[in-house]
Amino acid sequence: MKKWMIVAVIGLAACSANKKATLATGPWQAHLLREDGGDIVFNFELTDSAGKKAIHILNAGERMLVDDVRQEGDSVFIRMPFFDSEFKTALQPDGSLQGLWIRHLAANDANIAFKAVPGVAERFASANPAKHNVSGRWPTYFTSADGKDTSLAIGEFAQNGNAVTGTYLTTTGDYRYLQGVVDGDTLKLSTFDGSHAYLFTAKVENDSTLSNGVFFAGITNKEQFTAKKDSSAKLQDATTIATVKETGATLDFVFPDVNGQKVSIKDERFKNKAVIVQISGSWCPNCMDETAYLSEWYKQNKDRGVEIIMLCYERTTDFEKSKKAVQSFIKRFDVTYPVLITGVTPSDPQKTEKTLPQLTALKGFPTTIYLDKTGKVKEVHTGFNGPGTGEHYETYKKEFNHLMDGLLQ
Repeated sequence: MKKWMIVAVIGLAACSANKKATLATGPWQAHLLREDGGDIVFNFELTDSAGKKAIHILNAGERMLVDDVRQEGDSVFIRMPFFDSEFKTALQPDGSLQGLWIRHLAANDANIAFKAVPGVAERFASANPAKHNVSGRWPTYFTSADGKDTSLAIGEFAQNGNAVTGTYLTTTGDYRYLQGVVDGDTLKLSTFDGSHAYLFTAKVENDSTLSNGVFFAGITNKEQFTAKKDSSAKLQDATTIATVKETGATLDFVFPDVNGQKVSIKDERFKNKAVIVQISGSWCPNCMDETAYLSEWYKQNKDRGVEIIMLCYERTTDFEKSKKAVQSFIKRFDVTYPVLITGVTPSDPQKTEKTLPQLTALKGFPTTIYLDKTGKVKEVHTGFNGPGTGEHYETYKKEFNHLMDGLLQ
Protein backbone atom coordinates (compact mmCIF):
# COMPACT_ATOMS: atom_id res chain seq x y z
CA MET A 1 0.00 0.00 0.00
CA LYS A 2 1.34 3.40 -0.91
CA LYS A 3 2.43 5.66 1.92
CA TRP A 4 -0.28 8.30 1.29
CA MET A 5 -2.99 5.60 1.32
CA ILE A 6 -1.74 4.28 4.69
CA VAL A 7 -1.87 7.81 6.12
CA ALA A 8 -5.42 8.26 4.77
CA VAL A 9 -6.63 4.98 6.30
CA ILE A 10 -5.08 5.87 9.67
CA GLY A 11 -6.69 9.30 9.48
CA LEU A 12 -10.15 7.88 8.77
CA ALA A 13 -9.81 5.45 11.67
CA ALA A 14 -8.85 8.28 13.99
CA CYS A 15 -11.83 10.37 12.85
CA SER A 16 -14.15 7.40 13.44
CA ALA A 17 -12.72 6.81 16.93
CA ASN A 18 -13.11 10.50 17.85
CA LYS A 19 -16.63 10.81 16.50
CA LYS A 20 -18.95 11.39 19.44
CA ALA A 21 -22.08 9.34 19.83
CA THR A 22 -25.40 11.14 20.00
CA LEU A 23 -28.18 10.59 22.53
CA ALA A 24 -30.73 8.76 20.40
CA THR A 25 -34.41 9.56 20.46
CA GLY A 26 -36.96 6.77 20.48
CA PRO A 27 -37.25 3.58 22.57
CA TRP A 28 -34.63 2.36 25.05
CA GLN A 29 -34.18 -0.78 27.12
CA ALA A 30 -32.74 -0.09 30.59
CA HIS A 31 -31.18 -2.35 33.22
CA LEU A 32 -30.50 -1.91 36.93
CA LEU A 33 -27.57 -4.29 37.35
CA ARG A 34 -27.93 -6.11 40.66
CA GLU A 35 -24.89 -7.96 41.97
CA ASP A 36 -26.94 -11.16 42.34
CA GLY A 37 -27.84 -11.16 38.64
CA GLY A 38 -31.49 -10.22 39.16
CA ASP A 39 -31.32 -7.30 36.76
CA ILE A 40 -34.40 -5.10 36.87
CA VAL A 41 -35.33 -4.30 33.28
CA PHE A 42 -37.58 -1.45 32.14
CA ASN A 43 -38.16 0.73 29.09
CA PHE A 44 -38.26 4.40 28.34
CA GLU A 45 -38.75 6.63 25.35
CA LEU A 46 -36.54 9.66 24.77
CA THR A 47 -37.70 12.80 22.98
CA ASP A 48 -35.84 15.95 21.97
CA SER A 49 -37.88 19.03 21.12
CA ALA A 50 -35.80 22.06 20.14
CA GLY A 51 -32.95 20.86 22.31
CA LYS A 52 -35.19 20.14 25.32
CA LYS A 53 -34.75 16.48 26.18
CA ALA A 54 -37.28 14.43 28.13
CA ILE A 55 -38.06 10.78 28.72
CA HIS A 56 -41.21 8.81 29.42
CA ILE A 57 -40.69 5.75 31.59
CA LEU A 58 -42.94 3.00 30.24
CA ASN A 59 -44.68 0.42 32.42
CA ALA A 60 -47.65 -1.33 30.83
CA GLY A 61 -50.27 1.42 30.43
CA GLU A 62 -48.27 4.16 32.16
CA ARG A 63 -46.06 6.83 30.57
CA MET A 64 -44.30 8.65 33.40
CA LEU A 65 -42.86 11.98 32.25
CA VAL A 66 -39.35 12.83 33.41
CA ASP A 67 -38.48 16.27 32.08
CA ASP A 68 -35.28 16.95 34.03
CA VAL A 69 -32.82 15.48 31.51
CA ARG A 70 -29.52 17.29 31.12
CA GLN A 71 -26.57 16.55 28.84
CA GLU A 72 -23.13 18.03 29.39
CA GLY A 73 -20.72 16.69 26.80
CA ASP A 74 -20.81 12.91 27.17
CA SER A 75 -22.43 13.10 30.62
CA VAL A 76 -26.19 12.62 30.87
CA PHE A 77 -28.08 13.38 34.08
CA ILE A 78 -31.68 12.26 34.61
CA ARG A 79 -33.45 13.39 37.77
CA MET A 80 -36.72 11.74 38.73
CA PRO A 81 -39.59 14.16 39.42
CA PHE A 82 -40.06 12.79 42.96
CA PHE A 83 -38.81 10.00 45.24
CA ASP A 84 -35.42 11.81 45.38
CA SER A 85 -33.53 9.60 42.97
CA GLU A 86 -31.49 10.25 39.84
CA PHE A 87 -29.32 8.70 37.14
CA LYS A 88 -25.76 9.85 36.54
CA THR A 89 -24.54 8.34 33.29
CA ALA A 90 -21.99 8.63 30.50
CA LEU A 91 -22.80 8.31 26.81
CA GLN A 92 -20.72 5.49 25.29
CA PRO A 93 -19.24 5.41 21.76
CA ASP A 94 -21.89 2.87 20.72
CA GLY A 95 -24.68 5.24 21.81
CA SER A 96 -25.59 3.39 25.01
CA LEU A 97 -25.64 4.88 28.51
CA GLN A 98 -23.71 3.54 31.49
CA GLY A 99 -23.62 4.86 35.01
CA LEU A 100 -25.48 4.75 38.30
CA TRP A 101 -29.01 5.02 39.64
CA ILE A 102 -28.70 6.89 42.94
CA ARG A 103 -31.30 6.98 45.70
CA HIS A 104 -30.88 9.84 48.15
CA LEU A 105 -32.04 8.37 51.45
CA ALA A 106 -32.38 10.09 54.81
CA ALA A 107 -29.04 8.97 56.25
CA ASN A 108 -27.01 8.22 53.12
CA ASP A 109 -27.09 7.54 49.40
CA ALA A 110 -27.54 4.10 47.86
CA ASN A 111 -26.66 3.32 44.26
CA ILE A 112 -26.67 0.55 41.69
CA ALA A 113 -25.01 0.18 38.29
CA PHE A 114 -27.18 1.15 35.34
CA LYS A 115 -27.04 0.70 31.59
CA ALA A 116 -29.45 1.52 28.78
CA VAL A 117 -29.43 0.58 25.10
CA PRO A 118 -31.18 2.67 22.42
CA GLY A 119 -33.48 1.26 19.77
CA VAL A 120 -34.76 -1.66 21.86
CA ALA A 121 -38.49 -1.51 22.60
CA GLU A 122 -38.91 -4.98 24.09
CA ARG A 123 -38.60 -5.55 27.84
CA PHE A 124 -37.87 -9.27 27.90
CA ALA A 125 -37.18 -11.56 24.99
CA SER A 126 -39.67 -14.40 24.52
CA ALA A 127 -38.02 -17.07 22.39
CA ASN A 128 -40.62 -19.76 23.15
CA PRO A 129 -44.42 -19.87 22.98
CA ALA A 130 -46.06 -19.64 26.39
CA LYS A 131 -46.88 -23.12 27.72
CA HIS A 132 -49.56 -21.83 30.08
CA ASN A 133 -51.74 -18.79 30.65
CA VAL A 134 -51.36 -16.82 33.90
CA SER A 135 -54.42 -14.60 33.45
CA GLY A 136 -56.39 -14.43 36.67
CA ARG A 137 -56.14 -13.83 40.40
CA TRP A 138 -53.19 -15.30 42.33
CA PRO A 139 -52.88 -15.31 46.15
CA THR A 140 -49.11 -15.12 46.57
CA TYR A 141 -47.04 -15.82 49.67
CA PHE A 142 -43.72 -14.01 49.94
CA THR A 143 -41.07 -15.25 52.36
CA SER A 144 -38.14 -13.11 53.50
CA ALA A 145 -34.57 -14.22 52.85
CA ASP A 146 -34.13 -15.31 56.47
CA GLY A 147 -37.39 -17.28 56.36
CA LYS A 148 -38.82 -15.46 59.37
CA ASP A 149 -41.48 -13.34 57.71
CA THR A 150 -44.26 -14.28 55.32
CA SER A 151 -46.67 -11.85 53.70
CA LEU A 152 -49.66 -12.18 51.40
CA ALA A 153 -50.32 -10.28 48.20
CA ILE A 154 -52.78 -11.01 45.43
CA GLY A 155 -51.45 -10.94 41.89
CA GLU A 156 -53.79 -10.01 39.07
CA PHE A 157 -52.47 -10.70 35.59
CA ALA A 158 -53.71 -10.55 32.01
CA GLN A 159 -51.87 -12.53 29.34
CA ASN A 160 -52.07 -12.13 25.58
CA GLY A 161 -49.77 -14.54 23.77
CA ASN A 162 -46.43 -14.15 25.52
CA ALA A 163 -47.15 -10.66 26.84
CA VAL A 164 -48.29 -10.18 30.44
CA THR A 165 -49.39 -7.12 32.40
CA GLY A 166 -50.79 -6.81 35.89
CA THR A 167 -50.06 -5.85 39.48
CA TYR A 168 -50.00 -7.13 43.03
CA LEU A 169 -52.63 -5.97 45.52
CA THR A 170 -51.75 -5.71 49.22
CA THR A 171 -53.47 -4.34 52.29
CA THR A 172 -51.34 -1.19 52.05
CA GLY A 173 -51.60 -0.52 48.30
CA ASP A 174 -50.66 -1.99 44.95
CA TYR A 175 -47.36 -2.58 43.17
CA ARG A 176 -48.50 -0.34 40.32
CA TYR A 177 -47.87 -1.29 36.66
CA LEU A 178 -46.09 -4.61 36.06
CA GLN A 179 -45.11 -5.68 32.56
CA GLY A 180 -43.40 -8.75 31.19
CA VAL A 181 -43.70 -12.11 29.45
CA VAL A 182 -44.25 -15.81 29.81
CA ASP A 183 -41.39 -17.37 27.87
CA GLY A 184 -42.08 -21.09 27.66
CA ASP A 185 -42.72 -21.93 31.31
CA THR A 186 -40.95 -18.88 32.78
CA LEU A 187 -42.77 -15.78 34.03
CA LYS A 188 -40.89 -12.47 34.14
CA LEU A 189 -42.47 -9.19 35.31
CA SER A 190 -40.85 -5.89 36.18
CA THR A 191 -41.53 -2.26 36.94
CA PHE A 192 -39.60 0.93 37.64
CA ASP A 193 -41.01 4.30 38.67
CA GLY A 194 -38.16 5.88 40.62
CA SER A 195 -39.15 4.20 43.88
CA HIS A 196 -40.51 0.78 42.97
CA ALA A 197 -37.75 -1.15 41.20
CA TYR A 198 -39.03 -4.72 41.02
CA LEU A 199 -38.42 -7.95 39.15
CA PHE A 200 -40.55 -11.08 39.61
CA THR A 201 -39.54 -14.42 38.12
CA ALA A 202 -41.27 -17.80 38.54
CA LYS A 203 -41.82 -21.15 36.90
CA VAL A 204 -45.34 -21.59 35.53
CA GLU A 205 -46.07 -25.20 36.45
CA ASN A 206 -49.55 -25.11 34.91
CA ASP A 207 -52.46 -22.68 34.56
CA SER A 208 -52.92 -22.56 38.34
CA THR A 209 -49.50 -22.95 39.97
CA LEU A 210 -46.39 -20.74 40.17
CA SER A 211 -43.28 -22.19 41.79
CA ASN A 212 -39.66 -21.19 42.42
CA GLY A 213 -40.71 -17.56 42.55
CA VAL A 214 -38.08 -14.91 43.27
CA PHE A 215 -38.91 -11.27 44.00
CA PHE A 216 -35.99 -8.87 43.46
CA ALA A 217 -36.72 -5.48 45.02
CA GLY A 218 -34.49 -2.45 44.68
CA ILE A 219 -30.75 -2.69 45.07
CA THR A 220 -30.37 -5.75 47.33
CA ASN A 221 -33.70 -7.04 48.70
CA LYS A 222 -34.81 -10.51 47.66
CA GLU A 223 -37.68 -12.81 48.66
CA GLN A 224 -39.06 -16.18 47.59
CA PHE A 225 -42.69 -16.70 46.62
CA THR A 226 -45.24 -19.30 45.58
CA ALA A 227 -48.75 -18.80 44.23
CA LYS A 228 -51.94 -20.70 43.44
CA LYS A 229 -54.67 -19.26 41.25
CA ASP A 230 -57.89 -18.56 43.18
CA SER A 231 -60.56 -16.25 41.80
CA SER A 232 -62.19 -15.92 45.24
CA ALA A 233 -59.10 -14.70 47.10
CA LYS A 234 -59.56 -11.54 49.17
CA LEU A 235 -57.48 -9.23 51.33
CA GLN A 236 -58.47 -7.81 54.70
CA ASP A 237 -61.07 -5.02 54.52
CA ALA A 238 -59.11 -1.77 54.12
CA THR A 239 -61.37 0.04 56.61
CA THR A 240 -60.48 -2.36 59.46
CA ILE A 241 -56.66 -2.13 59.39
CA ALA A 242 -56.45 1.23 61.20
CA THR A 243 -59.45 2.67 63.03
CA VAL A 244 -60.36 5.29 65.61
CA LYS A 245 -59.93 4.19 69.21
CA GLU A 246 -63.34 5.55 70.14
CA THR A 247 -66.42 5.88 67.94
CA GLY A 248 -67.17 9.52 67.13
CA ALA A 249 -63.60 10.68 67.78
CA THR A 250 -62.35 13.99 66.38
CA LEU A 251 -58.79 14.83 65.37
CA ASP A 252 -56.60 17.53 66.89
CA PHE A 253 -53.33 18.39 65.15
CA VAL A 254 -51.18 21.38 64.17
CA PHE A 255 -48.31 21.10 61.69
CA PRO A 256 -46.42 23.57 59.45
CA ASP A 257 -47.00 23.82 55.72
CA VAL A 258 -44.07 24.10 53.30
CA ASN A 259 -43.87 27.84 54.03
CA GLY A 260 -43.56 27.22 57.75
CA GLN A 261 -47.08 28.47 58.52
CA LYS A 262 -48.89 26.45 61.20
CA VAL A 263 -52.16 24.85 60.08
CA SER A 264 -54.62 23.23 62.48
CA ILE A 265 -57.54 20.92 61.78
CA LYS A 266 -59.42 23.28 64.14
CA ASP A 267 -58.89 26.29 61.82
CA GLU A 268 -61.94 28.15 60.54
CA ARG A 269 -61.27 26.91 57.00
CA PHE A 270 -62.28 23.37 57.99
CA LYS A 271 -65.31 24.08 60.16
CA ASN A 272 -68.68 22.77 58.98
CA LYS A 273 -67.03 21.01 56.04
CA ALA A 274 -66.35 17.41 55.13
CA VAL A 275 -62.59 16.90 55.37
CA ILE A 276 -60.27 14.29 53.84
CA VAL A 277 -56.97 13.82 55.67
CA GLN A 278 -54.27 12.14 53.58
CA ILE A 279 -51.54 10.28 55.46
CA SER A 280 -48.84 10.48 52.85
CA GLY A 281 -45.18 10.97 51.91
CA SER A 282 -43.28 12.16 48.86
CA TRP A 283 -41.35 8.85 48.82
CA CYS A 284 -44.52 6.76 48.38
CA PRO A 285 -45.65 5.67 44.87
CA ASN A 286 -49.20 4.77 46.00
CA CYS A 287 -49.42 8.21 47.64
CA MET A 288 -48.45 9.66 44.26
CA ASP A 289 -51.36 7.86 42.59
CA GLU A 290 -53.81 8.93 45.29
CA THR A 291 -52.62 12.54 45.14
CA ALA A 292 -52.96 12.62 41.34
CA TYR A 293 -56.60 11.60 41.74
CA LEU A 294 -57.48 13.75 44.77
CA SER A 295 -55.80 16.89 43.45
CA GLU A 296 -58.00 16.88 40.35
CA TRP A 297 -61.09 15.79 42.31
CA TYR A 298 -60.62 18.68 44.75
CA LYS A 299 -60.49 21.28 41.98
CA GLN A 300 -63.81 19.99 40.66
CA ASN A 301 -65.55 19.64 44.05
CA LYS A 302 -64.09 22.18 46.51
CA ASP A 303 -67.11 24.47 46.13
CA ARG A 304 -69.34 21.73 47.55
CA GLY A 305 -68.06 22.30 51.09
CA VAL A 306 -65.09 19.90 51.23
CA GLU A 307 -61.45 20.31 52.18
CA ILE A 308 -58.40 18.07 51.92
CA ILE A 309 -55.27 18.16 54.09
CA MET A 310 -52.17 16.13 53.34
CA LEU A 311 -49.95 15.12 56.26
CA CYS A 312 -46.48 14.20 55.03
CA TYR A 313 -44.30 11.75 56.91
CA GLU A 314 -40.92 12.22 55.27
CA ARG A 315 -37.79 10.09 55.59
CA THR A 316 -35.99 12.82 57.54
CA THR A 317 -36.96 15.02 60.47
CA ASP A 318 -35.02 17.91 58.87
CA PHE A 319 -37.69 20.41 57.81
CA GLU A 320 -35.72 21.95 54.94
CA LYS A 321 -34.89 18.57 53.39
CA SER A 322 -38.48 17.43 53.77
CA LYS A 323 -39.73 20.71 52.31
CA LYS A 324 -37.65 20.25 49.15
CA ALA A 325 -39.04 16.76 48.54
CA VAL A 326 -42.63 17.78 49.29
CA GLN A 327 -42.48 20.85 47.05
CA SER A 328 -41.62 18.65 44.06
CA PHE A 329 -44.67 16.53 44.87
CA ILE A 330 -46.90 19.61 45.13
CA LYS A 331 -45.64 21.03 41.84
CA ARG A 332 -45.96 17.80 39.86
CA PHE A 333 -49.60 17.20 40.86
CA ASP A 334 -50.62 20.86 41.14
CA VAL A 335 -51.84 20.34 44.70
CA THR A 336 -53.94 23.33 45.79
CA TYR A 337 -54.95 22.16 49.27
CA PRO A 338 -52.77 22.37 52.42
CA VAL A 339 -49.76 20.05 52.54
CA LEU A 340 -48.25 19.80 56.01
CA ILE A 341 -44.94 18.35 57.20
CA THR A 342 -45.34 16.35 60.39
CA GLY A 343 -41.63 16.13 61.25
CA VAL A 344 -42.13 12.43 61.96
CA THR A 345 -40.66 9.67 59.79
CA PRO A 346 -42.68 6.71 58.44
CA SER A 347 -40.31 4.32 60.22
CA ASP A 348 -40.87 5.90 63.64
CA PRO A 349 -42.65 3.25 65.76
CA GLN A 350 -44.39 6.07 67.65
CA LYS A 351 -45.57 7.91 64.53
CA THR A 352 -49.28 7.43 65.29
CA GLU A 353 -48.99 8.45 68.93
CA LYS A 354 -46.95 11.54 68.00
CA THR A 355 -49.31 12.76 65.28
CA LEU A 356 -52.77 11.16 65.44
CA PRO A 357 -53.20 9.56 68.88
CA GLN A 358 -56.93 9.17 68.28
CA LEU A 359 -56.18 6.29 65.89
CA THR A 360 -54.91 2.76 66.29
CA ALA A 361 -51.51 2.13 64.71
CA LEU A 362 -51.04 3.36 61.14
CA LYS A 363 -50.06 0.31 59.09
CA GLY A 364 -49.56 1.72 55.60
CA PHE A 365 -49.09 4.70 53.32
CA PRO A 366 -51.32 6.14 52.13
CA THR A 367 -54.01 6.00 54.78
CA THR A 368 -57.02 8.25 54.27
CA ILE A 369 -59.23 9.62 57.05
CA TYR A 370 -62.72 10.92 56.29
CA LEU A 371 -64.34 13.48 58.61
CA ASP A 372 -67.97 14.58 58.52
CA LYS A 373 -69.09 18.20 58.81
CA THR A 374 -69.01 18.02 62.61
CA GLY A 375 -65.37 16.92 62.57
CA LYS A 376 -66.04 13.32 63.57
CA VAL A 377 -64.07 10.52 61.94
CA LYS A 378 -66.44 8.46 59.80
CA GLU A 379 -63.97 6.12 58.13
CA VAL A 380 -60.25 5.27 58.03
CA HIS A 381 -59.06 3.60 54.82
CA THR A 382 -55.61 2.00 54.56
CA GLY A 383 -53.90 1.75 51.18
CA PHE A 384 -54.90 2.83 47.69
CA ASN A 385 -55.74 0.86 44.57
CA GLY A 386 -54.33 3.06 41.81
CA PRO A 387 -54.81 3.10 38.03
CA GLY A 388 -52.49 0.13 37.63
CA THR A 389 -55.15 -2.08 39.26
CA GLY A 390 -57.75 -1.60 36.49
CA GLU A 391 -61.24 -2.49 37.72
CA HIS A 392 -60.19 -2.03 41.36
CA TYR A 393 -59.32 1.60 40.62
CA GLU A 394 -62.73 2.11 39.02
CA THR A 395 -64.40 0.50 42.05
CA TYR A 396 -62.41 2.77 44.37
CA LYS A 397 -63.61 5.89 42.52
CA LYS A 398 -67.24 4.79 42.71
CA GLU A 399 -67.02 3.98 46.43
CA PHE A 400 -65.08 7.17 47.16
CA ASN A 401 -67.64 9.36 45.43
CA HIS A 402 -70.54 7.53 47.13
CA LEU A 403 -68.88 8.12 50.52
CA MET A 404 -68.20 11.79 49.79
CA ASP A 405 -71.74 12.38 48.48
CA GLY A 406 -73.01 11.10 51.83
CA LEU A 407 -70.64 13.30 53.85
CA LEU A 408 -71.54 16.38 51.80
CA GLN A 409 -75.32 16.10 52.21
